[in-house]
Amino acid sequence: MLTFRAGAASDCLQAARKRTAAGALVLAIAGSVSAAPIANAQPAPDGVHITADLKLSTQGVLEVVEKVVVPPDGEFKMSLPLRLKVGEDVERVFKVTDVDAKGTGTATVANDQLTIDAAPGESSFTYAIHNTVSDAPGTQVFRWLGVINADVASISAALISPSYEMGIVDCKLGPPGNLRQCSDLQIEADGVLFWEQSDLHKGDTIDLTLQLPPGTVPTNADVRDGGAAGPFAVTTPVLVAFGILLLALVGLVVFVLRARRENAAAGAGSNTIDPLRQEGDRVQFTSPDGILPGEAGLVLDEHADPADIAATVVDLAVRRYLWITPISDSDWRINRVNAPDDQLRDYEKVVYQTLLPEGADSVTVTELRAPGRVQSGPVRTALVAEGVARGAFAERSPLGLTTWLGGGLIVAGIATTIALAATSGHALVGVAILLAGVATFLLPRYLPARTASGRELAGQVRALQRGLDAIARDRIPPADQELVFSRALPFTIISGRADNWIRAFRDLNPAADSEPGLYWFGTFERDPNLQRFAGHFPFFITALEGLFGTSQSSR
Repeated sequence: MLTFRAGAASDCLQAARKRTAAGALVLAIAGSVSAAPIANAQPAPDGVHITADLKLSTQGVLEVVEKVVVPPDGEFKMSLPLRLKVGEDVERVFKVTDVDAKGTGTATVANDQLTIDAAPGESSFTYAIHNTVSDAPGTQVFRWLGVINADVASISAALISPSYEMGIVDCKLGPPGNLRQCSDLQIEADGVLFWEQSDLHKGDTIDLTLQLPPGTVPTNADVRDGGAAGPFAVTTPVLVAFGILLLALVGLVVFVLRARRENAAAGAGSNTIDPLRQEGDRVQFTSPDGILPGEAGLVLDEHADPADIAATVVDLAVRRYLWITPISDSDWRINRVNAPDDQLRDYEKVVYQTLLPEGADSVTVTELRAPGRVQSGPVRTALVAEGVARGAFAERSPLGLTTWLGGGLIVAGIATTIALAATSGHALVGVAILLAGVATFLLPRYLPARTASGRELAGQVRALQRGLDAIARDRIPPADQELVFSRALPFTIISGRADNWIRAFRDLNPAADSEPGLYWFGTFERDPNLQRFAGHFPFFITALEGLFGTSQSSR
């Protein structure tokens, strides 16, 4: 019995497992020199003689012509495995084509092996072995390691390569642990390697290493590492990509937390803005940056809620666009005074038209309570749009920059993952890109809606409210008290301070401006103060808030 092992494959696979470019030009064909297999022979006393001519083509295919002489009454059988396990979970795979046999022998390829049978006499075999070539740094290496499991009378082999510069590195022969240099191996000037050896004994090891110049033939070794993680292995490029992703995510988290902390701190502190402006002997109410009550309520809590809309309705009345008249303890009539004009903001026009559509001059709160009569959605949308236009809130368009950038990274990540999985591996690099896209896409959801300008404005509104809480009515001339009271009232509605504000002015004489009653709210014209108004007005605000729903619309 005769068996050869392809040691070159083992070296190549170990190098592949270390992820280097190293490899070996492997002659996995003991059939080339008695062909790497299992031979069951009962040779005559002069034994089996094997002659092999090998040629490494310019395409990297090893072409073998082998002659086997079997003595009378002898038998020769050889099996050359085409799938060699050269390490744990690692295989070297070869391919054999163009198989032909003449004489008394047969050659077949089946079940991942080449099988040669030779009866007594002379047989010749030809075949081509593929996937035998791989590279090492600066060279191409061929190492052949064979173990003989039967006595062989003689082996004679010749190897031709495309390069004349083939050189012997080492050749050893003998029992394991007691190898000696090969006795008859030489390279001719034309680059042909000749090797003859006789009287080989069962158990002898043949270790032959050759070198070829780099690039002599194409690399085509088929090395399969079943223990590798495949294209989704954690490699150096993957670690770099996820390291960059981690740094970017940490930066985003720090950015978001800082922005949210600054946003939460808007309006904190004890700053106070005095809303009263003295002009000669007259006093007027002013708001920071000319902000209106509805906008102030939005910028304070980042919600367009019913209180903001109710404050806007009262403000429209205070500014003489509407007239409000109680008709019972639970119903009020809203009348048109002046049509909407360019002095109104867009959201105020939407509020006005929601109450009094074109052609309507009067409406009761009871009529507004009819199902479907009041749609608060357009009002909230318009109010938020006003906040964005003012620069107090960031644009949250579905097709904004972060949406496009995040979506682009997600698509690029998917494409990169597929491409790398199908080619060079490192497919997790694409996953890192995809995750970066998801983070970018979701970023606006975690950022505060208010901009830096919005946070500053929110602080000013808070300071205004503190200023309103600190106002003493006697600071205001009697003739100006009604107007100051009325203009400031909507700003107290947005924060639930209207009761306190009205209580501070309950002794106000609405006739001090030479006109009886509040100029924008009817029925109490004969009252010398706001005592009855203070008990009635909160019900009107509650009714307005009920019209526009109890849910909140946020940025």
